[in-house]
Amino acid sequence: MERTTCLVVGGGPAGMVLGLLLARGGVEVTVLEKHGDFLRDFRGDTVHASTLTLLDELGLGPAFAQVPHQDVDKIEALLDGGAKATIADLSRLPGPNKRIAMVPQWDFLDLLADAGRLEPTFTLRMNTEVTEITRSGDKVTGVKYRDRVDGHEGEYAADLVVAADGRSSILRAAVELPVYSFGAPMDVWWFRLPRNESDAVKGGAGRFSAGSALVLIPRGEYFQCAFLIRKGTDQAVRAEGIEKFRERVVTLVPWLADRVRHITDLDEVKLLDVKLDRLRQWHVDGLLCIGDAAHAMSPVGGVGINLAVQDAVAAATLLAKPLKEGRVTNATLAKVRGRRLFPTVVIQTMQRVIHRLFLGRKLNSTETVSSTGMPLPLKIVQKLPFLQAVPAYVVAIGPRPEHAPDFARRDPQTIVRS
Repeated sequence: MERTTCLVVGGGPAGMVLGLLLARGGVEVTVLEKHGDFLRDFRGDTVHASTLTLLDELGLGPAFAQVPHQDVDKIEALLDGGAKATIADLSRLPGPNKRIAMVPQWDFLDLLADAGRLEPTFTLRMNTEVTEITRSGDKVTGVKYRDRVDGHEGEYAADLVVAADGRSSILRAAVELPVYSFGAPMDVWWFRLPRNESDAVKGGAGRFSAGSALVLIPRGEYFQCAFLIRKGTDQAVRAEGIEKFRERVVTLVPWLADRVRHITDLDEVKLLDVKLDRLRQWHVDGLLCIGDAAHAMSPVGGVGINLAVQDAVAAATLLAKPLKEGRVTNATLAKVRGRRLFPTVVIQTMQRVIHRLFLGRKLNSTETVSSTGMPLPLKIVQKLPFLQAVPAYVVAIGPRPEHAPDFARRDPQTIVRS
């Protein structure tokens, strides 16, 4: 049996940030990631303003600047006739980071992994798939795992196990924590289309018209595209065929007509089964859930990564000292939820309102969104541009931004990429 003080299951943004911060606090921490690398398409690729500030506090700002990325300083709505309306203006944000950086998530995670390897108490195990938890009475004491390369099976014991393994968390399911499920009116198809420098969209933009919706996220030479469909209609829409899908895309954004042929097969279009839920309790004795394992977010606003990272910062801040001293209790674990519940509820409530009052209606409607018929809130922020700072703050920073604890802060440093 292997042993560590804190065992983090899941090498996504929440797990890697938590592992790095705890290691900088002198805690022996092991992160288990079931894949052999971080290379997966159509994961959240947004690094928000609050996360950029966190990277600066950790001394990783210069290293992140070397990672290829695109900066987004506006979020816009595309209207009929090619007109645009600004929803959020990130240049109005407080602080030095007035942007969202679009960066492949694997590059972001590789950077965190390289920074973690500089800490003597940090271990990252790839190709290590957790198969079940272990218990002593009612207390979670560790996990069993399988090496996905050679099939070796083993067991890790830990003072604390952290479930950072996403919204389909095997650990969350194993301990059967009660959950609030809110449902969602849509699912999302992810795909890519080539991008030209002359395209009208420079930042993130959404097009909502005639019962359909398409979000364009600029990513260097291509757009990462999110096509919204009514919940549960994936098979029916696929049955209409590739030509019908191309027609839907061009109807929404006509200037994409010269590149929709790059979608050669609907197998290239990946489904995101949208969920919106949160645990009523984030822990049991010996185990804590954070990030999507604690609260699955809608893709509305692209805030899931931001909340997950902030969960990790809060958890490290509250748990580093108790972990070092061997005195983590249920009351200690409950403090993490207590600190992060408010921003989670605020963001999810806003997403639920958008689902119910806008997206749900729009996906079942034949009405277009024109410059004269745009929703009232969008009209107001066009007439009063300073209000564009409000959605910018909610999306890019959040209701309760977390900052690096003193023990994790470093002067700007160079990270040698592995």
